[in-house]
This record gives sequence, C-alpha cells and structure tokens, in this order.
Amino acid sequence: MASQIVDDKSEHCIPFILECLSTHRKKYLDEGQQPPPFFLGLNGVQGAGKTTLVNTLCKTLRSPPHSLPTTVLSIDDFYLTHTAQVALAESQPDNRLVQHRGQPSTHDLTLGASVFAALKARQPVKIPVYDKSQFSGQGDRAVESTWEEVNRRSDSSIDVVVFEGWCVGFRPLSDAEVEEKWTEARQGKFGETQLEHHQLQDLLFINRALREYDVLTDSLHAFIHIDAEDTKYVYEWRLEQEVGLRASRGTGMTDEQIIHFVDGYYPAYELYTATLRRGIFDSGEAGRQLRLVVGRDRRVKSTQRI
Repeated sequence: MASQIVDDKSEHCIPFILECLSTHRKKYLDEGQQPPPFFLGLNGVQGAGKTTLVNTLCKTLRSPPHSLPTTVLSIDDFYLTHTAQVALAESQPDNRLVQHRGQPSTHDLTLGASVFAALKARQPVKIPVYDKSQFSGQGDRAVESTWEEVNRRSDSSIDVVVFEGWCVGFRPLSDAEVEEKWTEARQGKFGETQLEHHQLQDLLFINRALREYDVLTDSLHAFIHIDAEDTKYVYEWRLEQEVGLRASRGTGMTDEQIIHFVDGYYPAYELYTATLRRGIFDSGEAGRQLRLVVGRDRRVKSTQRI
C-alpha cells in the first residue's frame, strides 16, 4: 500500500531559503550591482518526498507576501536524447551503469549550461522537458514546441531557480578515493553493497564524467539535502510509489524490476552521499546548506545547517 507523503519539510526550508536569498541580494546591492537570480539546489533520494517539497516551495515563493517569479529545473530534463543515450551505451557495452539514463554522463551538460547562463542573464529561454514514456520507457527529449519559455518581455524575469534531482550537488571524488571505496566494498567492510558488483573502470568513468557537472553545481547559491537515516529506504519508497502508479494506470514495473532499477542508481549513493553530508560548498561558505534527515516514514527527524 502506497503511503501518503505529508509535507513537514517546507517549514524548515522556507526560512532557510529566505535568509539565504536576503544574504545573496545584499551582497550584490552593497556593491552597487543588480542581484542575479538566486539558484537553489535540492537533492533527495528517490521517494523521499522531493517532488512534494518542490511544489510547496514554489507555491510559497510565488505567492504573497514574497511574490517571487520562480522556476523549476529538473536534472532529469537534461537527459541526453534517445539517440545520444544509445550511442553512449554502445560506446561502453560492458558498463552496466550507462546502459540506461540516470548516472552522471547521461545528461546533456551543454544544454544545462546554456539554460543556466540564460537564466543568470535574465534572457528569454525555454525550459527543457524530457518525456520518459517515449521508446517504451527508455525516454527521449520532448519536442521543443512543448517547452515553457520564461523571461519573455511580457513576463517578470525569474528571480529564483530551483534545480532539483537525485544527483544534484554530487561532487566528484579523486580516482584514488573511488578505488579505495570500491576495494573496501569488495572486502565486505560495508556489508552487501552495489559497488562490489561493478568493475572499477566503470565507476571511474562515471566519476570522471561527474567532474563536468561542477559547471552546474558551482552556480548554486544554496543547497538543501533531503537525507535518509538509511539510504536503503529508497528501495521500499520506490516500491510504494510503483504501487500507486500501477493502481492509477493499470500497468507498471514488477517488484523485481523496481529493485533492478534502483540497483542501477545505488552505486552513486554509496560513492557520493558522504560528501553531501559533509557539505558541497567550500569550508569558507558555511551556512549555505541545509540537511534534513528523514526516517522510514519520510518525516523529518533532525536538521543540520552546514
């Protein structure tokens, strides 16, 4: 039975966002400059309530007394086209991590950087849309005519950009750190892991691709991380989500397919969650990250300002 996701997170996030936004604006105004749009990164393991939170945050920010023109970017909407994804998979035929969309290397960072640049400059830009239903669920980019255009002359320019996704904010490790984690996983130091089921060169390929994502991560002014007391909750949450999807559309993935699906993402959680928990910004930029730790019921158990 799918459990209802109750928003108990926005009460922690809204004050944090407004404080960071005020600091952001003051920094530029004190220098006699017009503040650029405020970019907020939001990361959450799949099924933790990220979508519900994003919807509440946007509704609150857009409404009085704030009335801030706000847009949402999902990292999912920057996925490679189907043709490019197939080419990537064929170029790495033995790397199971890139045989489908999801992992770093499966996003179009040129598109992402161009959208970020236009939003920063308050220029008209279309927000990409990815259609996961195309090609029998393999997905493809939706036709551009369906994309929403923001910053048109007739509109107020976007002041707040919420950039959300399961791997938003992931920072690459050194090759040595990846090898150390992989070796320890193979030695059984962490119990059963997904890392141990992959070749080191495949993990290094993903990690090296992640270095290119810094062009997006470095643009963030603040960051919210919805963490889980146990990241393996993602399996149960994703199974619950699929129950709801099957009930609403009459078809969907089996439990076994869901577990296989999550397995494809899980090595990245094992590699990069520790960095998220320490903080993604330089040590001299304390206070720009909020960590919400949620329990099995998805409710907030504790918060931490980093």
